[in-house]
Amino acid sequence: MNAARGEHVLVLANRRARLCLTLGALAEIETALECRSMSELTGRLARLSARDLSAVLAALLRGAGEDELAARLPELQVSPADAAGAVAETFRRALEE
Repeated sequence: MNAARGEHVLVLANRRARLCLTLGALAEIETALECRSMSELTGRLARLSARDLSAVLAALLRGAGEDELAARLPELQVSPADAAGAVAETFRRALEE
């Protein structure tokens, strides 16, 4: 894990998976949530559906190079609370000053 990149770890499929908010992941999230601005994205992140949460989590996995796990995400058992917490922590770390 690279804390300088704002990476966070979530255990998926019995292994540590890295999450990272890159510019590419952010663009992917904006597209998936149909947001046109950062302020619009902030509002949408506060009220994610399960489908939205899955899309955001997959983008953050791909941002960290975890493409294989991102592709397998629909078949994995993931606690919604764990997923939401990991997403929030990844954003917090990435946007820290």
